[in-house]
Amino acid sequence: EVQLAESGGALVQPGGSLRLSCAASGFNFDDAVIGWFRQAPGKEREEVACISTSDNSRTYYTDYVKGRFTISADSTTGTVFLPMESLKAEDTAVYYCTTGGLHTWGQGNQVTVPS
Repeated sequence: EVQLAESGGALVQPGGSLRLSCAASGFNFDDAVIGWFRQAPGKEREEVACISTSDNSRTYYTDYVKGRFTISADSTTGTVFLPMESLKAEDTAVYYCTTGGLHTWGQGNQVTVPS
């Protein structure tokens, strides 16, 4: 069974940093595309970043996180990381990791940056 489990969410002050983790299991981690999405209250879920685990240099970032967020994959632990820096109130959301062409999602993890 394909499973994803996010962790690392917290309340952090503006300008602070946080690292989200997505522990993956049940599929070939070394040949997958794994992404991070987020959903803020009252808004649609939106893509944040994604990575091709077969080639960690193949990454994508949405414009509003470029230079602040960095996605990486660790095949030894089957974990995808999302370190986030210079956090803003607008980054407040539930963050989800996903794979399998958006077929499989984790349970989500709350990140709160007060205004």
